[in-house]
Amino acid sequence: MDAILRRDYPVIQGVVLLFSFVYVLVNLAIDLAYTCLIEDPLLMSSATLPPGIAAAAPMPDIMPPVVPKKGVIGFLRRNPTIAIGGALVLVMIFVAVFAPLFAPKDPAEIAPRLRTLEPSAAYWFGTDMLGRDVYSRVIYGARVSLLVGFSVAILASAIGLTIGLISGFIRVADAIIMRIMDGMMSIPPILLAIALMALTRGSVRNVIIAITIAEIPRVSRLVRGVVLSLREQPYVDAAVAAGTRTPVIIWRHILPNTLAPLTVQATYICASAMITEAILSFIGAGTPPIIPSWGNIMAEGRALWQVKPYIVFFPAVFLSITVLAVNLLGDGLRDALDPRMAKRL
Repeated sequence: MDAILRRDYPVIQGVVLLFSFVYVLVNLAIDLAYTCLIEDPLLMSSATLPPGIAAAAPMPDIMPPVVPKKGVIGFLRRNPTIAIGGALVLVMIFVAVFAPLFAPKDPAEIAPRLRTLEPSAAYWFGTDMLGRDVYSRVIYGARVSLLVGFSVAILASAIGLTIGLISGFIRVADAIIMRIMDGMMSIPPILLAIALMALTRGSVRNVIIAITIAEIPRVSRLVRGVVLSLREQPYVDAAVAAGTRTPVIIWRHILPNTLAPLTVQATYICASAMITEAILSFIGAGTPPIIPSWGNIMAEGRALWQVKPYIVFFPAVFLSITVLAVNLLGDGLRDALDPRMAKRL
C-alpha cells in the first residue's frame, strides 16, 4: 500500500472519479431544469392513453396562431441550451475579468501558520499547504483556463480554416497537406501537447501554442469535408464557368458556408483546450506552479487528497462547470445553425 501511495495511483483515480461525479451531477441538474421548463409534445399525445379511453376531438382554432418572437429574446427562448450555456460562460468571463473584486486575498500570498485550514467564513474554500487562500486562487485560475481555451479556439480555427480551404478546393495541395494532417491526427492530442511542452519552457504562451498545434488537424479535416461538398454545388460550377478566379470563389461562395460548422467546432475545441491545459498543469508539464491555474491547484492538493479533499474539489467543480457551459453552448449553436435541425424542430 505504501508503494502505491508513493506513486500516487489512488490520487489519480480519485481525481478522475471526482471529475466524473461532478460532471454527471451538473448534467443531471441541467437536464432536470430543461425538462421542467419545456413541455415535451410526446407526453401530450394520445398514444399514451390506456386502452378503452379515446382522446377528445381537437378544439377549433378560435385564437390566432402563436407567432414566435423575433430578436435576441425570441432566439434564446427557442434555444434554451444556448441561453443556459451562454449565461454560465458569461458569468465565468465576468468572474475572470474582475477577479481582484471577487478574490479577498492575493492568490500568491503565503501564510505558513494558516496552512490547510478547513473551509470557513474567513476562508470559503480553505487554505492549501502553504497557507494560500484556495478561493482566491480558484478565482484567479479562471483567467488562465479561459485565456487558454479561447486563444486555442481562435488560433486553431483560423489556421485550420485556411488549411482546410486550400486543401479542399485545390486538389494538388490536398494530397500533400492531408497526409501531414493524418500523421498529426495519428498521435493523441494530449500526447502531442506533452511532447511539444517537453521541448519548451513552461508558460501560458507555450501551452497555448502546443495545444493549438494539436487541435489544428481536427479543424482542417472538418473544413476540408465541407469544402469538398460545396465545390460540387451548381453555383460554384457557374462561378467557374463564368471565369471567376479561385480566390474570389473561395471568399464569396465557400468561406461563408463553412462558418456555421466551424463556430460549433470552435466551442468544442475551447472546452477540450481547457481540459488539456488542466491535465498538463496537473502532471507538471503546463503552466509554472507560481501561476494559479485549476490544474496547478489540483496538482498541489493531490498529496493531501485523502485528508484535505477540498483543495482538489473546488477547482475541479469550477473546471467541470466551465467545460459543461461551453459544451452546452456548442450543442445549442449546432441545433440553431444546422438547417436540418431547424426544420426538425
